[in-house]
Amino acid sequence: MLDLSLFRKPAFAGVSIVAFALSGGMFAMFLYITLYVQDVLGYSPLAAGLRFLPLTLLSFFVAPVAGKLSARIPIRFLLGIGLGLVGIALLLMHGVALGDSWTTLLAGFLVAGVGIGMVNPGIAQTAIGVVQPQKAGMASGINNTFRQVGIATGVAGLGAIFQSQVSSSLAASAPQAPPSFADAVSSGAIQSAVQAAPPGSRAQLVTAANQAFISGFNDILLVGAIVALVGAVAGFALVRSRDFVTQPAGETAAEPAAA
Repeated sequence: MLDLSLFRKPAFAGVSIVAFALSGGMFAMFLYITLYVQDVLGYSPLAAGLRFLPLTLLSFFVAPVAGKLSARIPIRFLLGIGLGLVGIALLLMHGVALGDSWTTLLAGFLVAGVGIGMVNPGIAQTAIGVVQPQKAGMASGINNTFRQVGIATGVAGLGAIFQSQVSSSLAASAPQAPPSFADAVSSGAIQSAVQAAPPGSRAQLVTAANQAFISGFNDILLVGAIVALVGAVAGFALVRSRDFVTQPAGETAAEPAAA
């Protein structure tokens, strides 16, 4: 049973927004970044995965450092700064152009890895730290639900914007293409869609398809960045030290001395 009274605490509402924004703004974008690297840049699944390693490794190594920092500085700083870095990372990826290499995304990958690593430990710690111990399981479940709903909403919402932009771009650059061509491009099946076209028009369609994909990709990178930055502001503003049932060590360190 869902206890809606948990949301009366600003910190719990704030960390739920952070979880939703991280998933909807960044994690949902991984689908479209992967499609870009594989279908526009032409990398195999293995080669594409290797290019995500800088982000993955940084996130992996930053997370335990952020966990230790939470004992010294307020968690809201980790949540706000970390999710802010995720938003900045998406802005750094924004602006890719036809002919760019994967390294255009590298700066964004590095910043995103640091941001994700900073946010993830704080989300889990805050979700269970601002409720009574007997409600920790429910709080953790609600937080995980916000993560999953964020991914689902992000994929669907970003996908709708992406497909609309792809269709509009192709209608202008390749009016002779059938409506199913836009659907194929937006789903990442550019090569198979082009192969079904008459040989004489394939080169033009490849260029039009890649340009349409990039146009939609840039649009949703901007949307994802806005979602992440809004979540960063919410996390910084709403996650308050006084809402913790047992405050993090860094926020209570002065109390024993005063006693």
